[in-house]
Amino acid sequence: MQFSSNKQLNRLNRKINKRTRRTKKHIFLKAFFLSIVLCSAVVLVGVFFVFNNVRPPTVPQISQNPVFANEPDPTLVDPSAPQLDELRPAFVPPDEDDAHPEDALIGAGLIAPAGFTDDDRKDLFFTFLILGLDEGVNVDTIMVGAYDGVAHEGTLISIPRDSLVNVSRRIKKINGAFPAGTLHGGGIPGGIAQMQREIMTIIGFVPDFYVLIDLEAFVRIVDTIGGVEIDVPFHMRYDDPYQDLFIDIPEGLQHMDGETALQFARFRRANQGFRGVTDYGRIVNQQTVIRATVDNLLQPANLLRLPEFVDIFSQYVHTNISLMDMLWFASQLTEISGLDALSTYTIPTDGTSGPPSWYEFLDGPAIVEMVNRTINPFNREITLSDLDIIREY
Repeated sequence: MQFSSNKQLNRLNRKINKRTRRTKKHIFLKAFFLSIVLCSAVVLVGVFFVFNNVRPPTVPQISQNPVFANEPDPTLVDPSAPQLDELRPAFVPPDEDDAHPEDALIGAGLIAPAGFTDDDRKDLFFTFLILGLDEGVNVDTIMVGAYDGVAHEGTLISIPRDSLVNVSRRIKKINGAFPAGTLHGGGIPGGIAQMQREIMTIIGFVPDFYVLIDLEAFVRIVDTIGGVEIDVPFHMRYDDPYQDLFIDIPEGLQHMDGETALQFARFRRANQGFRGVTDYGRIVNQQTVIRATVDNLLQPANLLRLPEFVDIFSQYVHTNISLMDMLWFASQLTEISGLDALSTYTIPTDGTSGPPSWYEFLDGPAIVEMVNRTINPFNREITLSDLDIIREY
């Protein structure tokens, strides 16, 4: 009888212990999920507070822009800047004419024409110079963007790298502006200033903000948002051991991580037996990646990753956009009504010079029409006389 009682007692103890463990586990799970909910609520409240308390950016005043200074930007002749040999990648020709000192004078000493003053700006209208840095000082992507904070619409205009510009250096292509300013002792600030000067000759004004983004930043941004989905039109295959570039992207809808999306955006030449694209085709691919990235950024989950994006920008992106201004622009993502609010274009051209230089001639009248319709931040229309378009070199 005693034995039976002990067995019953042990069975009862096991039941009690099992029930206690279940209760503790249930309490732990409740506490765990409650903690997640509370943390999410704190984050959401924080994001809501930040987004609703930041103010629209103050546009840099024309009078303070070094492009309109009476003297060339002193950073262009800074003796303490990195030396030419430290910045020049192996594939940049060592010809001194590629960084002609007279090019730094383009735009220097200019006074903004009538109707191009700070008081004549459109309300909540901001413009951006976006540069994608490939390797060393090689600019692979050139875009001018605009955001209309009233209509909540964005615009991106791509500029072909081979566009002919009125400069003194031997290679008169727009993508030579950044290395010219950089290699003449100005470092990155000098390269950006020179690019601003030459962009002004194409579109008639200097964009308010600049963003210089390198390959690592692009890859990290795409990875942070969970990748992008892109419909690849054909099998892209290209191997270039010299650039350590190996591209193999199958045809069809692909979910791409940052590295693959970068390869898609860079693809132009192809292995024998495979199809390549022109520079204009690559521009279309770059715009496709940007639109897919923006589409993912508009997802609520990615808006909560704001600190990660700020960290990426602080490490890998050179810009004159302050942290508070970044937060305001980030807050505007919630106001944009999908990809229909982002328009993409390519600057109008009018033929090519052919070999050996393959310059792209710019179409001045068509550019004026496009700029006034899309990215002109002023109430006064830009005219052909505000540009400096040439067809001889």
